[in-house]
Amino acid sequence: MPISFTSLLQPSRSSRYSWAALLAACLLSACATKQAYISTAPDSRRPKAWQRPYEVNGERYQPLLSHEGFVQEGLASWYGADFHGKRTSNGETYDMYALTAAHKTLPLGVYVKARNKRNGREVIVRINDRGPFVKDRIIDLSYTAAKQLGIADTGTAPVRIEALGYRGDSGSGVVAYRPPASYDTGAYGIQVAAFTEIGNARRMADRMRQRYGTSTIQEAVVNTTRFFRVRVGRYDSLKKAEEAKVSFERGGYPGSFVVALD
Repeated sequence: MPISFTSLLQPSRSSRYSWAALLAACLLSACATKQAYISTAPDSRRPKAWQRPYEVNGERYQPLLSHEGFVQEGLASWYGADFHGKRTSNGETYDMYALTAAHKTLPLGVYVKARNKRNGREVIVRINDRGPFVKDRIIDLSYTAAKQLGIADTGTAPVRIEALGYRGDSGSGVVAYRPPASYDTGAYGIQVAAFTEIGNARRMADRMRQRYGTSTIQEAVVNTTRFFRVRVGRYDSLKKAEEAKVSFERGGYPGSFVVALD
């Protein structure tokens, strides 16, 4: 899991960290806000405190001075509610619904494109935290980023990550990616049950449709067994869908979970 700014302030849990690492988290500057990627960070001529090496669990890490040409393959994981609202390594407040990630050595503030090698899905995230300090894992994604890559349920997946640069203004050579106005928008539903008999699925879908207005059945084969999955509702943001999921769980559907709709 990533290391947060809060953990650096707790001596009982952070005796391995030097005062230099603490100073690093305090002095980090925010990235530029214009919608384009450039090669250098704002005020790149000034030395950065977060470029200094640090230690976790007895292992020493040397942050990279440049992201250019960085490509890496390995396992991605994600972190969510347990860290939501806590401090990240650059002093920001972690938002599980934003598109951010933790990396052990990439410069903080750099944007990275991650591709799930199993399903081809891609997501672009900004590195604002350190981690994951688990063997073979190369990046810890926010919950929303994990959802977009399709790994929120499996926990991990093999990915390829590529550093894009910093968002800002440049005279030439800009990566012309422009993020959406809100990372929370989309189309989501709640899966409340799955049946092996289509009749049972239809009866539940009818009940859900009468009560909530929208309900569909999705057919899928898992290990040669055919399932009929009942999904309810259509929500225009992940946050609204997560709130609805909690309501369904409290209403007698404890196995409910959020799904992305086409």
